[in-house]
Amino acid sequence: MMGVMLLLGYMTTYAWQGEVVVETPNTQLLLTAHEGSDLRQSYYGDKSATIQQLRDAGSDLNVHALPAFGTVDAVHVPAFQVQHADGDLNVELTVTGYEVKDEARAKLHIFTMKDKLMPVTVKVYYKAYKNVDVIETWTEIVHQEKKAITLKRFDSGHLTLRQGDVWITHLHGNWAAEAEPTMEPLTLGMKTIRNSDGARNSHLDAPEIMLSLDGKPQEQTGRTIGLALCWSGNFELRVNTLSHKEHHVYAGIDPLSSEYVLEPKKVFETPHLALAYSHDGMGGVSRIFHNWARKEGMLHRGMKTGDILLNSWEGIYLDITEEKIIKMMDDIAAFGGELFVMDDGWFGDKYPRKKDDSSLGDWVVDKSKLPNGIKALTDAARQRKIKFGIWIEPEMTNTTSELYEQHPDWVLQTKGRQLKLGRGGTQIVLDMANPKVQDFVFKVVDDLMTQYPEISYIKWDANASIQNYGSLYLPKSKQNNLSIDYHRGLIKTLKRIREKYPDLVIQDCASGGGRANYGLLPYFDEFWVSDNTDALQRVYIQYGTSLFFPANAMAQHINHVPYWNTGGRVIPVKFRCDVAMSGRLGIELQPKDMTDEERQQCTTCFADYKRLRPIVQTGNLYRLISPYENKGVSSLMYVDDPKDQAVLFVYKIVNYCDQPLPRLRLAGLNPEKTYTLHERNIRVNQKACSLDGKQFTGRFLMDVGIEIPLWEDYASRVFEIK
Repeated sequence: MMGVMLLLGYMTTYAWQGEVVVETPNTQLLLTAHEGSDLRQSYYGDKSATIQQLRDAGSDLNVHALPAFGTVDAVHVPAFQVQHADGDLNVELTVTGYEVKDEARAKLHIFTMKDKLMPVTVKVYYKAYKNVDVIETWTEIVHQEKKAITLKRFDSGHLTLRQGDVWITHLHGNWAAEAEPTMEPLTLGMKTIRNSDGARNSHLDAPEIMLSLDGKPQEQTGRTIGLALCWSGNFELRVNTLSHKEHHVYAGIDPLSSEYVLEPKKVFETPHLALAYSHDGMGGVSRIFHNWARKEGMLHRGMKTGDILLNSWEGIYLDITEEKIIKMMDDIAAFGGELFVMDDGWFGDKYPRKKDDSSLGDWVVDKSKLPNGIKALTDAARQRKIKFGIWIEPEMTNTTSELYEQHPDWVLQTKGRQLKLGRGGTQIVLDMANPKVQDFVFKVVDDLMTQYPEISYIKWDANASIQNYGSLYLPKSKQNNLSIDYHRGLIKTLKRIREKYPDLVIQDCASGGGRANYGLLPYFDEFWVSDNTDALQRVYIQYGTSLFFPANAMAQHINHVPYWNTGGRVIPVKFRCDVAMSGRLGIELQPKDMTDEERQQCTTCFADYKRLRPIVQTGNLYRLISPYENKGVSSLMYVDDPKDQAVLFVYKIVNYCDQPLPRLRLAGLNPEKTYTLHERNIRVNQKACSLDGKQFTGRFLMDVGIEIPLWEDYASRVFEIK
C-alpha cells in the first residue's frame, strides 16, 4: 500500500494512492484507488495472485468497480445512474478518499467517490469477514444538490470475470415447486434474472446465483463464485458478456418502477451483496454461505438447533377448536415432540376466520372456537412439557375485516382505481411504508407477547404479492419509492420486534418459500421451504434451497398421505421421515388419522433425530448425488467440524425392476480415521441393514464407497457415522 497512514482509534485513513487488498482467510478482491480516477477492480478469487503478477501475465482486468453512466462507454452497462435536478443524466465519479475500519469480526474498506461536476457522493463498501470467506459489498449515496435527484440505477455491486467457459446456476420455481436449479453456459449478450412480485422474491427467480469458472458446474471441484443479494424486495441480476472480453456481473434492486427520489442530505444505502469463492465447486460455495449464515447472516441463533414441532395447518386447516388443538398437543408430546404451532383460523370477532376470505388484521381470539382463549392453550402446552406457537399474517388484511373498515387508507392502492384482490377474493397488502402501519404490525406481535408471554414461536406468513402499486402515505412525486420503502418499513418493524423479543423464535413464511432470502433471515430463525410437503418433491426443492441456505434455517415437515398437492401420491412414512430429518424436523398432519405404523415410525424418527440434530442442523453439507442427475438416487451428508461424526441420507427416487443403483462415495471425512456406520430411523418391524456396525476408513468411504441396500419402492436410509 502506497501513501501515508493516520491512526484514529480503530480507523485508518490512507492517501488513497495505490492498490487495496480486500481479503478473507482464503480469498481476496484486488482493487486500485487513485485520487482523481475512478475505483478499479483487478481480480477476485483465492490468494494466489497479486496485481503486479496479474499485470505481468496480461491478466489484470483493471475495470470499473462501479461503472457509472457518463463514465463508461456505450459497450459497458452502468451499475449506477442518476438524474440530476437540472435533467443531467451523467455521473463522473472519482476517488476522493479511502478508509479502513477494523471491526471485531470483519475489516471494512470504504472508498469515497464524488462527481466531478455535481455535489453527489457515492461510498463503496467492502466488508471482508475474518472468520469466513465472504465479502459483502454495497453503496451509500448522498447529495447536496438544491433539489431532489432521481436514482435510476443503483446496483449493490459489480464483479468482472475474464471471459471463458463460465456457467451460471440460478434458481427458478413457483408456488409448491420452488428452487429448481438451471445450469447454463454464459453466452454473448445479456442474461437477466429478475423478480418483481413486490412482497416475495424467491418463488419465481431467486436473488442468488453461482458462477462456475471451469465449465459445467461440478459439486466438489472447480473454481466457483456465489452471489447472494441480501434483499427481500424486487431485484435484478444481470450478466453482460462482451465479445472476447469479460463477463460483467451486476446485482441490485430492480429499477423497474423503483427509480428512487432522493432528497438532499438523505442517505440511500443499497442492499448488501454477499460474495463467496471456492475451488471446491458448488459444494464449497454452499458450505461457505452456510457457515457465514450461521455466524453472520442469520439471527442470533446461529449454531443453535430448532425444536421438533407439529403445525396444525395440513391437519385441520381453518377448522380450529380448543378440543382439537389440545388433542394434537397430546399427540405431539406422545411422539416426543417439543413444540406445537396453531396455524391460521384462530382469530376474528365481527368477522370470524372461517374461510380465507376474511379477518386478516383482526388479531383477536375467535371465542366461538377458543372459548377459554389462548391462555388455556399455553397452559395446556406447559402441562404437557411442550412449547406453544402461533400463526399471524400481519402485513396483510381482507376487505372483509374490521381493520379495513376502520383504516381503508392503510392498504396499498391508487386513489380512484379499483382494488385488485388476492387470496380468497378479498386479500390486500398493508402499506408498510406508512409509520402508522409499522406501529400496527409491531403491536400485533407486542400484544400477543404481552398477553401470552409463554408463546415461544411465531409463524409469520405473507400470502400476497403487491398488485395495487400505490401509497396514500407517500406523496405523488415519490410513488416510485414504494417498493423500496415497503421493505425498509418491514425491516424497520422487524428490528423493533427483535429489540424487544430477541429470544422469540419466528419463522419466515410466504406462501411457502417465497421469502427465502438473506435480506430477511437476520430477523428470522428459519423459513418455510415450501407449501408442498410431498417427500419426493421435497428432495428436489430442498436440494436447490441448500445451494445457499443451511439446514437449521430450512423447516421440513412430515406430511400426510394421500397428498393432495401431488395428485394423491402415497409415499411410505419411513421415506417421509428420512427426507424431513435432513433439515429442521417437524410434522404437519392430523395425528389422530395416522396408522399405527406411522405413529411408531415417527416416534422412532423423533428419538433418533434428537441425537443427530446437532450434526444435521449445524454440520457441513456435502451433496453426494443430485436428484437432477437421473441416477435414481439422491444423497447428502453432514459432517461436524472435527470430522469425527457425520449423518448420511440416501433416497431412492426412481423405482423399477432390476434397477441399477450407483455405488455411493462419501465426502468430507478424514481419510486417516476409521468410522463406524450405525443405521438410524430403522423401518418399523425391520432390522438394520447389512452395513450397520461395519467399520471403514475415511479414505475407503470417499475413494471406493459403499453399496446401499435400497430394494423397495421409495427405499431410504439414514446412517450415523462415528
